[in-house]
Amino acid sequence: MALAKSRTYDLILLGATGYTGKLCAEHIATSLPTDLKWAVSGRSHERLASIVENLKCYNVQRVQPNIEVVTLSLDDLRSLAKKTRIILNTVGPYYKYSSPVVQACAENGTHYLDVTGETPWVYEMIQKHHDTAKESGAIIIPEIGLESAPSDLLAWTLATLIRKELSLNTREVIASVHQVNSQPSGGTLATATGILDHYSLAEFMKSSAPWALSPVTGPKSSKTVPLATKLLGVRKTQHLGTLTTSIAAGPNVAIVQRSWGLLGGPKSYGPHFQYHEYMRVKNSLAGFIIHAAVCLTSLVMAVPPLRWLMQWAAHNIYAPGQGASKEANAKDVFELRAIAEADQDVPNPRMAMAKFRYDGGIYYLTGVFLAEAAMVLLTNDDLTTHLAGGLLTSAMLGQPFIDRLRNAGVSLESRIMPQKQ
Repeated sequence: MALAKSRTYDLILLGATGYTGKLCAEHIATSLPTDLKWAVSGRSHERLASIVENLKCYNVQRVQPNIEVVTLSLDDLRSLAKKTRIILNTVGPYYKYSSPVVQACAENGTHYLDVTGETPWVYEMIQKHHDTAKESGAIIIPEIGLESAPSDLLAWTLATLIRKELSLNTREVIASVHQVNSQPSGGTLATATGILDHYSLAEFMKSSAPWALSPVTGPKSSKTVPLATKLLGVRKTQHLGTLTTSIAAGPNVAIVQRSWGLLGGPKSYGPHFQYHEYMRVKNSLAGFIIHAAVCLTSLVMAVPPLRWLMQWAAHNIYAPGQGASKEANAKDVFELRAIAEADQDVPNPRMAMAKFRYDGGIYYLTGVFLAEAAMVLLTNDDLTTHLAGGLLTSAMLGQPFIDRLRNAGVSLESRIMPQKQ
């Protein structure tokens, strides 16, 4: 977009004084081009100035960010959006604060990236702003953090590999959180415990229905889920081990399904494509206990007095804007594994396997996702022209995004598995 290229900034980081925002600013300062024109934005000039001062220690030679003080009024955000090619938004809970940010970007042809995991809010933004963003050319990509970029990129990688190497569609991808060592931030806790104060249970269920985020109605699974799996929440696979319910599966499945639809539905990954996500556990008993705990937590969250008690407890762990120390984060590990089955009507269909791994703070990784995705949009005119605009997904950034993540320390491997005899 010629208009966007003439703007004051390449990117603006909105919410730079928050926990994730600070980590994203650090990655920009240490890893992105030194001539990048950027700004940090928020409500407090004093706190933003402190962030800018702290960033100087990483690289005094680079162009330091400007400061843009802004409220979250729509008029203020429209003015902000007109100044930049991209807004990276870390202001959450998103359902509470960020709807006008998406609107301002969609109206003004400004690309937008965030790291929400709030499916009802994403559903609402699609309904309200997808068409406007398509008309303006704004590429709006929510959930490009830990939710749901790893899941989305693994599904895309496996489907692409199977089509390239075997000339086949993909029938099913099963993903598993193989390892995660981390503590939630205050913002994550506030979002998780507060979202049902904003959306009704009916709205929550509607947005969480199968294929609700996909522009194309998806296929029904041809496989019958065993009764024991339904009741106990435990599934065993040959390559991933014993699996159970993952609390992050819902948002991730919804985004993968949207990618399937946006990339062409039946013509993309395949007409029978299914995606399922779980968490790896040591044994079936541990899996059942975790499944029961997730179900109980969901029940508690649906009852207002109990939900308010959870909110009070969460606030006393970490308040919004707070999180674990850098020393604690250095010990974080996140690994997601996935297996894919080719769409073949034979006893032993061909399989592929992929792994996404990052050693280090997962909230720092969230900042990496934002900054590296921004660079993909800033440096790939052919891609942005092809994408055209709308409420899109991380998978649509494809191999350029994966390449940048690898250069930033992410390991993403995939391979076709040997043919069973």
